[in-house]
Amino acid sequence: MTSHRSALTMAHVAAVLFGLTGIFGVLIHADATVITFGRAAFAVAALALFSLARKRPLLRGLDRYKLCMVILSGLLLAAHWITFFIAVKVGGVALATLGFASFPACIALLDTLVFRERIGAPEAALLALVSLGLILVAPSYDMGDRGSVGLLWGMLSGLSFALLAVTNRRGTRGMDALQVAFWQNLVVTLAVAPFAAAGLGAPARLDWLYLALLGVFCTGLAQYLFVKSLERLNARSAGMIIALEPVYAIACAWWLFAQQPAPRMLAGAALIVVAILLSARARAPSPLAPDTAA
Repeated sequence: MTSHRSALTMAHVAAVLFGLTGIFGVLIHADATVITFGRAAFAVAALALFSLARKRPLLRGLDRYKLCMVILSGLLLAAHWITFFIAVKVGGVALATLGFASFPACIALLDTLVFRERIGAPEAALLALVSLGLILVAPSYDMGDRGSVGLLWGMLSGLSFALLAVTNRRGTRGMDALQVAFWQNLVVTLAVAPFAAAGLGAPARLDWLYLALLGVFCTGLAQYLFVKSLERLNARSAGMIIALEPVYAIACAWWLFAQQPAPRMLAGAALIVVAILLSARARAPSPLAPDTAA
């Protein structure tokens, strides 16, 4: 049985690995579809080997309804990853990650507008904090500015992730998290392959190594560590740790690429991270692995 300290370590390592996703997006000299395809393909291989080693069947309980929901959520995951990597390429790691970090506010809006759930004071505060944070983070309001365009792509990534989270919570309930992750990554691989095919010859050998690291460690291993940490941590505690992903991502980009954020961006980032932490504290996130990070 995992100890409490080990579970905390696993959750933090998972947050760091999720945060490194944007770093690999910068390092890999390929377009967003190729990165998404490579990430998903390597993740499928890693998750399949892990399932085989742990003797956890991937087809158990997969009826027609759940298969349809897995396909839908897989397509949303593909949209989320593609828009996120476009955001990284256009605006950099910090803006892409902070734009994506708006997803809790998007979930609150979806619950209100689509499912007619009544918005309370915590959700209203979340929306206000995230909105103010994004205003501060935006380098300008000129669509000719690459940073602003990158932030918008990041926000679109956050919206697609919010749709993914809502779909997972309502459509894949009762399925094993590893099973959901495997099938969603397989759908991503098959869906993106036709669009990535033309660019698959472009990545250099080092790029393929980065793609393997991204798929195996920042996707397969990170999802496993997050799910494993839930053996001793409640979903709320684990979610609050995962919410630190933007902090790790910005710190790594600052260290590796000298992408030093301006004071205004740091203030906006602080508001967004506080909003995410408050959201995780107020409402425990779903334990499904795909609902964790970029």
